[in-house]
Amino acid sequence: MENDPGSVAAILLAAGQSSRMGAFKPLLPFGKQTVIESCINYLKQGGVESVVVVVGHRAEDIRNHLSRDDSIRFAINPDPTSEMAASIAVGVLALRHTAHAALISPVDYPAIPPSVVSSLIAQWSRGSRLVKPTRSGKGGHPVLVDLSLREELLHLDPALGLKSLFAKHRDEVISVEVDSPYIARDIDTWDDYRGLYEEIHGKAAPGPDHK
Repeated sequence: MENDPGSVAAILLAAGQSSRMGAFKPLLPFGKQTVIESCINYLKQGGVESVVVVVGHRAEDIRNHLSRDDSIRFAINPDPTSEMAASIAVGVLALRHTAHAALISPVDYPAIPPSVVSSLIAQWSRGSRLVKPTRSGKGGHPVLVDLSLREELLHLDPALGLKSLFAKHRDEVISVEVDSPYIARDIDTWDDYRGLYEEIHGKAAPGPDHK
């Protein structure tokens, strides 16, 4: 029996301090919207109906920025300096009980096309429990995890995060080849942001005064 594509939720990890960037990544401009809005849009356009945004650093700023979107739930990681595994656990606990799978992505991959999300959901709907996108053999984000693995998501190895889960169940991992380099293009530094912004939007990124 196939899984219902309508029961896939998303966990967007936005609790960190953006320390390497020197600017708060989620609220940086990205075209006519912000980085976090770009991420939410590609998730929804790809077929996700509800999104849990895990916040921590500047949590209220993000809440206020997204306050008009009723499809978003917020979960708080009280320690923004913690490893990503902590934010994933917080996000999993906030999922609706109707969710049967979760797409998980950091907030600093704003250029992923919706087709990547729909491809991952389609693969899960055929029964796969762990799905990741690849391009030319290189993996990226987001990844999809069936919530039959919920307890393991709640107790990930802090040092390895999702890598530990995918390694433990390597025989179940399905790699979906996608036609987008942006699954592996984050904005970890200001130069990353400027380069990706110009590549996607065809013009220079706003200056550092937006930090």
